[in-house]
Amino acid sequence: MEKIQHSHEQAKGLKLHVAQIGTGTKMVVFLHGFPEIWYSWRHQMVAVADAGYRAISLDFRGYGLSEHPSEPERATFNDFVDDVVALFDSLGISKAHLVSKDFGALVATMMGVLHPERVSTITLLGVPFLLPGLSPLQTQLPLIPSGFYMLRWLIPGRAEADFGRFDAKTVVRKIYIMFSGSEPPVAASDNQEIMDLVDSSTPLPPWMSEEDIAEYGSLYEKSGFRTALQVPYRTLMLSCGLDDGKISAPGLLIMGEKDYIMKFPGLEDYVKTGKVKEFVPNLEVTFSSEGTHFVQEQLPEEVNQLIIPFLNKHSK
Repeated sequence: MEKIQHSHEQAKGLKLHVAQIGTGTKMVVFLHGFPEIWYSWRHQMVAVADAGYRAISLDFRGYGLSEHPSEPERATFNDFVDDVVALFDSLGISKAHLVSKDFGALVATMMGVLHPERVSTITLLGVPFLLPGLSPLQTQLPLIPSGFYMLRWLIPGRAEADFGRFDAKTVVRKIYIMFSGSEPPVAASDNQEIMDLVDSSTPLPPWMSEEDIAEYGSLYEKSGFRTALQVPYRTLMLSCGLDDGKISAPGLLIMGEKDYIMKFPGLEDYVKTGKVKEFVPNLEVTFSSEGTHFVQEQLPEEVNQLIIPFLNKHSK
């Protein structure tokens, strides 16, 4: 960890925080989810650097140590894609392997459709190949219960009031505990808030240390949640106009069998029947029997042993 170098790079008029390790000529760019940050990839960055790659992990705009856009409430997934391209240009990267998690998977998917010449491979964890608007799962959206956390956080002001009762570290702690479960977080009634689904005394998952949660807490204390609530949650259901896009790059999808996302309406069928391969023909799918939503932090050695051979197979 001490060998990871930190800098800020200009991208679309904003300074984005970038963490890097390794001196290889082959690039691996890591894209985080929520409530994650560059730090979520610490185990994978060191491993791929040791395998001869240059590992780069950024904080998306409005997250962690990166600057906020002037109007966070107008941010879109397209802005995040543009930031990745601008970061490639700033760092002199012509092409890279993308490793992504959670909503970062949607950014990686869009990169694969819009900028295939910049993408060597795409690895996704926790969320399969989907686009904003949740194509191709739109027909399943009416099955989502009204108390589902995504629908609650979609409402302007509601999550802000819910989160605002706690400090940033407590909010992130509660979300990590919630998202580590195998059941989707759903409020029982309109009077119950999502943060109240987890008691403050509930212990962290055994693979998450107090030092780790303090790191997340300090980064979200700085950034707040304005951009995070906009992207992904308040733009997740908006189509990006790429519904017919296909991914030509080789893909690797790693899903935890105990990830609550597997119970999102239609998602398990989409992955396990192979429908996802209609979108990504050159795709390998792997399931971690004990994996939860944070599989790369929960089982880092297992994940590293999946990612590195895949990268090696597709590196020239």
